[in-house]
Amino acid sequence: MPFDPKAYGSVVARILALDRDGCRLIPLVSGVCSSEEARACLKKQKASDLFPHSHAPDAALAGLWLYFSCFDESHDIAQNLHSPEGSFWHGILHRQEPDSGNAAYWFRKVGTHKIFRDLFHAAGEVVASYPEAEFRPGGKWDPFSFVMFCERARQQPDSPSQRAALEIQRAEWQLLFDYCARPRP
Repeated sequence: MPFDPKAYGSVVARILALDRDGCRLIPLVSGVCSSEEARACLKKQKASDLFPHSHAPDAALAGLWLYFSCFDESHDIAQNLHSPEGSFWHGILHRQEPDSGNAAYWFRKVGTHKIFRDLFHAAGEVVASYPEAEFRPGGKWDPFSFVMFCERARQQPDSPSQRAALEIQRAEWQLLFDYCARPRP
């Protein structure tokens, strides 16, 4: 899926431009915020101003914080969202913590999300590029299998599995962010 940061407005596009325009490979383990400039910009923003016509502006903001690996800021928002999108971001955050049990709890709360079909296809394309990667998505997207794959991939630095996990995670972020942030008719 081609990701277009301009689809979310000029302010969001400028913020995403601070670290690879929404195409960054987000680490499998949470760490430090990747851009202090982005952190400063985001602290000044309200979700309703950044995403005025989206159906999930707060979830989109949680995703934007997560994109820059600002764990605490993203978590503060996601934990207060009682929606599939809030639970999805929360699951990703705990997968990156890493806390696979807590991640699984939040992914159970997601249920089956509307992006799963596209994520399944994106993961299949990534895995086809890394046949040595130890991830086979099966017949549909399974967030629990992906949590376990990320656990194993973290233990194999610079491996095809780690690269595949990073690229699938990027596709996951792009699809979920787009779902939350894109203006709805």
